[in-house]
Formats: sequence, structure tokens, C-alpha cells
Amino acid sequence: MGDIRVDEVPQPKIKDPHDAIVRITASAICGTDLHMIRGTLPGMKPGTILGHEGVGVVEEVGPMVRNLKRGDRVVIPSTIGCGSCNYCRSGYFAQCDEANPNGPAAGTAFFGGPEMTGPFDGLQAEYARVPYANVGLVKLPDQVTDDQAILISDIYPTGYFGAELAEIKAGDIVAVWGCGPVGLFAILSAFQLGASRVIAVDGIEGRLNRARDLGAEAVDYNQEDPVQAIRDLTGGAGPDRAIDAVGVDSERPKTGPAAEQANQQAGQFAQEVQQIAPDANPRGDQWKPGDGPSQAVTWALDSLAKAGTLSIIGVYPQTDKFFPIGMAMNKNVTVNMGNCNHRKYIPRLVSMVEAGTVDPARILSHVEPMGDVIEAYKQFDLRKPGWVKVELVPGR
Repeated sequence: MGDIRVDEVPQPKIKDPHDAIVRITASAICGTDLHMIRGTLPGMKPGTILGHEGVGVVEEVGPMVRNLKRGDRVVIPSTIGCGSCNYCRSGYFAQCDEANPNGPAAGTAFFGGPEMTGPFDGLQAEYARVPYANVGLVKLPDQVTDDQAILISDIYPTGYFGAELAEIKAGDIVAVWGCGPVGLFAILSAFQLGASRVIAVDGIEGRLNRARDLGAEAVDYNQEDPVQAIRDLTGGAGPDRAIDAVGVDSERPKTGPAAEQANQQAGQFAQEVQQIAPDANPRGDQWKPGDGPSQAVTWALDSLAKAGTLSIIGVYPQTDKFFPIGMAMNKNVTVNMGNCNHRKYIPRLVSMVEAGTVDPARILSHVEPMGDVIEAYKQFDLRKPGWVKVELVPGR
């Protein structure tokens, strides 16, 4: 774990009639990439190209790709679906029966992931092979820039998916846990779906400031007990809906009134980390798994109103078995979760951006050359101030 490099690799070729080769014009670093480097999403095959967010230009298509041609500008969904199986036809592209070569029960296929997801070489590259390109690739209008489109490849649809899973109705109060890129788009999407108020929880002031810019009410878990703060902000009842946009690399509070209780649970959290990521190999402060894997989801459930809805879009691996089910059951909570079905949402979001309804590029904090990707990964991993979302531009 933690061994990432910039290498020269052979240019990808068409392997299947449904393939396309795309020249990448923009990629990005995602928190999910960090899960794999930190070891909290285990099973990476050495040599796999990272990255599951991409925008580019079609260079070549297989004979079964009838809707695209060389020169078309496209956005690439992060998850891969065949478009023909019953799951894809029902909009569950992330549960496609055909895309994952490990078989129908293997789960989501996506670019740049562990062996159980394919593996498929990722999109942090100059060229990429895209399976089922006739289904996955979505053409981009000229009005949508690369800076906007790269955010529609994964994090905007994931945030929107999370808001939809939360069953938000007009007037609802929504709590969003985690103000990284996906959490910020979950805030934006919650308002789009009718939320009257959004309460955003994080421990990094810069991210909370971005949440405020989107209209959210900020709670810093390193300054106050987030559960009590949310109850105080909601008349004691808690929010109607909650979205966990943190996942397995959740951090426990280091200061403030919530830190004492978290310190008492340090042993439990350490056991969770050991079971979830036994092969983690941190290098000092670099590539460290989160030290409170169940912290965010427990807080989210504890603060949620009775009979509320919890949406989980933060990544949890199959090695994580620490969900507080008793609390959820005894509050009559509805829990919806899963990997985003990107292809279902991308056309809708592209149209919204084209119309000027929303500008996703406002979430973008850095645009870096692909040659500087290792340093960008390090800064992003350490949650350095200002490093919210990093676009990567391949050199030519």
C-alpha cells in the first residue's frame, strides 16, 4: 500500500467490439483513490492505473459502438455497465451483471479499482480503454467545459444520488456528514431536491467555509459535540434526513467536547481499523487510514430524527462490519445505500450544466499537470488547506 508511481505504459487497444479508446483531456483525484492507497479498500493488483474520473476525445471505436465517432468529446462515468442486463435496464448500472469479469455476484465494476472490481485500468492517463462505450460514454456539448465535465464524471452524480437516496422532500432538514467534494455536491443536490435547511458537519474549517458558501449551516466536530449541536439547531428532534458522505476513512475528533468520548472509544476504533485494513502501510502522516471508521455513521444515526432516512454514499469495503444496526432499528430509521449508478444521472446533470442552472466547477480547487500527480496525491491525502478537488491535465 502507498506505492504509487508515474510510469510509461503501453497505449491501450480495442479488446472487445463494444470498446472505445479515449484520449483523456482531464482526469481527477478522488477520495476513493485514497481508500485504495491507504489500504481501506484492499486488493489492488500491482500495476493497475488509478483514477475513475475522466473527460476526453474519442480516438477509436469498436464495431458495436454505433453512436460515437472519432473526435466526439465525452465524459466517462466512473462505474461500468453493459446497458443490456436487467440491472442496467432498471437504472442499477453499478450492479451490472455483465461488466465485472469476476462474475455477476462480484459487485460494482469501475475504473482503477481493486481486483474484485475487474480490475480495469483507470483514467489518470493519456489514453484509456472504455468498455461498453456505446452505453457509458456521454457526449458533451460545447458549452460544458472540461473543468465542469470532470466533476460530472463521478462526484456530482454521487452527491445527487446520495440526496435522492435520502428521500428528501420539500421542507426537509438534511444533515450532510463530510464536506469533501462528494459531501459538497450532496449539499447542493439536497437544496435542488427541496431541502429547506442543510446542516454540514466536518472537522476542517476550509471545507466548512465551502459548505457555507453553498448555503449550509456549519458544524465543526472539533469545536462542539456534533450530535448535540444538530439537536440544538433542530429543536431537539434532529434532521429528517442524513447523508453519510465520509465512509470508512472517518476521523474521530481531536479537540472539543466530543473528543473525550471518542478517546474512550479509541481501542474499539483501533480494532475496527485493524480488521478493515490489515495491510495498511502508512508512512508517517501519509496514507494513514481514518482513525474512527464507524464514527461518522454512528453520529449520523444518533442525531437523525426518529423514522428518518439515512443515505450512505461514503465508501465502506466488504471488510467493514461495524454498522450500528441496533440504533437504526430502534429509531425506525430507513437506510438506503450503495455505489452510484453514474450513467443514470450524467445526462441529466450535463443538461443542467449546459443550461447554466449550476456550475459544478465552483467546487474545483486545483488544476495540476499529470506529471505532478504524486505531489497532488500527497497534499490531498493530508487534507492540506484548500485542497478540495484536484483536476489532472495530461501532458502532450
